[in-house]
Formats: sequence, C-alpha cells, structure tokens
Amino acid sequence: MEQATRRGTRRSRAVLAVVTAAALGVAGCDAVGGDSPAPSGTEAKQGRPSPKPTPVWDTGPDSVAAVGDSITRGFDACSVLTDCPEVSWATGGSEQVDSLAVRLLGRAGAAERSWNHAVTGARMADLPGQMAQAVRRGPELVAVMAGANDACRDTTSAMTPVADFRADFREAMRTLREALPKAQVYVASVPDLKRLWSQGRTNPLGKQVWKLGVCPTMLGDADALDAAATQRRETVRKRVEDYNEVLEEVCAEDRRCRFDGGAVYEYRFGTEQLSQWDWFHPSVDGQAKLAEIAYRTVTATKW
Repeated sequence: MEQATRRGTRRSRAVLAVVTAAALGVAGCDAVGGDSPAPSGTEAKQGRPSPKPTPVWDTGPDSVAAVGDSITRGFDACSVLTDCPEVSWATGGSEQVDSLAVRLLGRAGAAERSWNHAVTGARMADLPGQMAQAVRRGPELVAVMAGANDACRDTTSAMTPVADFRADFREAMRTLREALPKAQVYVASVPDLKRLWSQGRTNPLGKQVWKLGVCPTMLGDADALDAAATQRRETVRKRVEDYNEVLEEVCAEDRRCRFDGGAVYEYRFGTEQLSQWDWFHPSVDGQAKLAEIAYRTVTATKW
C-alpha cells in the first residue's frame, strides 16, 4: 500500500511537470533560452522587417533628354532669331542658367549625359518623332515643353485642335513607353502667351520683330485693343489653357510622369525674363526661372 502511494505521488509529479511545460509553451513566455531555435513560419515573418518598396519616382535621375520647341532651344536668348542651346533651361551648360541637367547631374555630368532634341518651330505633332530620337539615348528622365507653336499660328482657326493635340501627346508617350518603360517624364505647362504679349508690347523694338511673324495669333496688330483683337487673344489664351489641361490629364495616366501643375503658365514673366530681341521668348534669366521650376518638380519628395 505504501509503495502504491509512492508510485501515485511520482506519477502526479510527472503529470504536473508535463502540464507546466505545456502551459509555458502555449503562453509564449520568455522561458525559451538563447540557444533555442528561431521561430519559423508566420512568427518569423512577423518578426522580420518588410523590405522597403522601390520608389516609382527617382528624384536623382542619371541622364536627361529634352524634347520640344524653340523655348527649349534657347531661341532669341543670345542673339536675334537664333537658337542658343547653351542657355536651354533643360540641358544648357550656362552658369547663368544652371539648367535642369546641370542641377541634377553636375556640369560635367550634364555635358556627357544630357541631350537636346527640341526643334524651333516644332508643334505637338512633331513630338513623337523627337521622342523616338530621345529614346535611343536611353535617358532616365525626359523633359517636355511643347504646345506654344500649336497656338501660335497665322489665324486662330489654324490652331491645333485640342483632340489632335491630345492624340499626338499620347503617341509621344507611347513611343517612350514602348522603348523605355521605366523612364521618367517631366512635362512643363505651356506659358501664358497673353501675358508675354502684355509685357512685350511696351517695347518698340520687340514689336518690330513681332512683325516678322512671331506668334501672329497673339502678337499680330500688337497695339490693337478693339473687340476683335481682344477676342482673338482671349481665344488663344483659352486654347493654351485647354492644351495644359490635356498635358495634365495624359501625364496623370502614367505613374512615372510629373506635370508642373501649371507653374510655367502661372509664372509672372516680366521684362527681365524676356528676350531683348523679340520680347516674347525667354531671356537667359527667363530660362533660369524655367530651370528652377523644372528642378523643383523633379526633386519633390512628395507629389
């Protein structure tokens, strides 16, 4: 009887030890020693920090290509009726401008890894072809400024229809995406042409140059303030606003595209920012202001 009692006591103690160990395991107490194996499965995933996702937009691209029109070629910034790509807001090497490429890549880097495919007089219909040239360089960022010449026609009826403008811009973006799916795009808004007229019309020399055919829809009969002239200029301004709406909407369809939010259109260009020869295209100082806007948009950490 006594032996049976001792055996029963030993069994009770053993059962108690097993139950206690099980309880500690279920509760997840810190009783597990440093030599114990690491947790596995779901517990391991919960304890391991998640890898940071690769950002869609890189604020420091390593190469830049530019497409567009006379503004991006620095037209009339250095001498009359002449391109001056050295002062281009996008890719120029001028110290007075500090172009977008120089700000992103440094002066030496910009000289080696930036390319200007813009053409004076180009319209949006020309952009797909320029984009096809640009993609051959494999740029990480493409800077776009186009649309002013679509509004600057001989008559308002000759301005590029908004639907055509949209189709051409979409085609340019497709050309880029088919070749470079991860390239980034900066899109500048079309400047407020009416403001450029209102500033430049105070200069007699500028108005003489305008008569050579600079943006007739806006600058023709520069001093005329009658109802017809006022309506003509308002029609051009409205078309520019429609173009900017297209640029914003098409850019928004692409996760690697940034529109400037209308910053160029809204910038209050004064006489210091206008060419001393035609009082319409950006001067060297105006090109520097465009570079500032572009750099601010490209390097913004939140968008």
